[in-house]
Amino acid sequence: MEEKRNTFSGSLGFVIAAAASAVGLGNIWRFPYLAARDGGGLFLVVYLILALTFGFTLLTTEVALGRKTRQSPLTAYKHLKKQAGPLGFFSCVIPMLILPYYCVIGGWVVKYFLAFLTGAGQTASEDGYFGSFISDTSTPIGMMIVFLFLTMVVVLGGVDKGIEKFSKIVMPLLIVLILVISVYSLTLSYEGADGSIRTGMQGLKILFIPNLSDISIRSFLSIVMDAMGQLFYSLSVAMGIMIAYGSYMKDETNLSSSIGQIEIFDTGIAFLAGVMIIPAVYVFMGDEGMRSSGPGLMFVSLPKVFLQMGRWGNLVGCLFFAMVLFAATTSSVSILEAVVSSFMDKFGLERKKAVLIEGAITLILGILVCLGYNRLYFEYNLPNGSVAQILDIMDYISNNLLMPVVTIGTCILIGWFVGPDYIISEVTRNGERFRRKGLYIVMIKYIAPVMLLALLLKALGVF
Repeated sequence: MEEKRNTFSGSLGFVIAAAASAVGLGNIWRFPYLAARDGGGLFLVVYLILALTFGFTLLTTEVALGRKTRQSPLTAYKHLKKQAGPLGFFSCVIPMLILPYYCVIGGWVVKYFLAFLTGAGQTASEDGYFGSFISDTSTPIGMMIVFLFLTMVVVLGGVDKGIEKFSKIVMPLLIVLILVISVYSLTLSYEGADGSIRTGMQGLKILFIPNLSDISIRSFLSIVMDAMGQLFYSLSVAMGIMIAYGSYMKDETNLSSSIGQIEIFDTGIAFLAGVMIIPAVYVFMGDEGMRSSGPGLMFVSLPKVFLQMGRWGNLVGCLFFAMVLFAATTSSVSILEAVVSSFMDKFGLERKKAVLIEGAITLILGILVCLGYNRLYFEYNLPNGSVAQILDIMDYISNNLLMPVVTIGTCILIGWFVGPDYIISEVTRNGERFRRKGLYIVMIKYIAPVMLLALLLKALGVF
């Protein structure tokens, strides 16, 4: 089995692969909406503070756990304590639940990219286009299969020749595209029917200037919960991904420094996503457009924005969905790898066989998700108040329930049973300084478990 545990080529390879995993759909379609809704600059400040404390703690724990045990999420926890096996089980179940619906959404991105690439952006921006597409019984399945195939091809290449090589090619392209679209977004202007002019720079103010009107303790706590929930999406924690990636990190790599670089990458991309999307949506759709999030923002509102850009709209839309496709693929690759590494370590499977097995599972569940918008359509009221279909239920179980539960268990395990020194010794194994050591101990033992419990209770509709 040791021969199958490949490693990243070095610190840069690990950081780029981990950052590529972190930069996904959550950064692009959820972060801008939350920032616009939750007071702009106020949300950004809260998010940044949590990234440097709460996010840093979870990220450090998972990466160090992976490198110290040289195991996947399914088997790593048993190396700490035999009774902690269930945490490993659920750490493997989470990505298995996420990957099918993530590939379905990835298929939607493929569809829109092809639409704008072939000059059909105007058709894609029409009312009812998205609903008509997802309610079709065959096309979404076909697009999902294309996206899943791309993901499997990369993971079949292994750690260094597949995941790392792919990330090193795609990440620079993704960053360039985000920068180009962000700059263009800031140059936009639009004259409304009443003669008022909205500009991209005005939209930028919505993102960065704190809006403290009507702020209360309750609303501030809600902002904190939103920012904390966003960190799960942004940093790829609680999905087993960073444990798997940590197990591929070389012993001589400076773990603490690498964590810091991932934080910078992730936060920077999230902020740029806001700069890219919020000014453009504000210019052409005003304050009303700021209320869209998730699929509504990505596949309904933004195509309408691109349409109103005139002759540049189709090109900008094509570049945008190319960028989203890159981001979605890097994340789906890491989600698949978390499961594949677990299958390899637990059952002694070869990489190819593990990829094919998980690919088959994903295909079956992905088809069910696609049918959930047509033949298997139903509506179910979740405890958090939202109305759900199959995709939403899988997302709720994995992200809102299992992820906080697993992370609470991890904090208690490391903070109170194994001891923080287990992780600290791994961070400092080569004599490196752990500058945030005191912060780490306080967060893992006291603050993080309480915050996570609050997040779980909110998901359960308790408050």
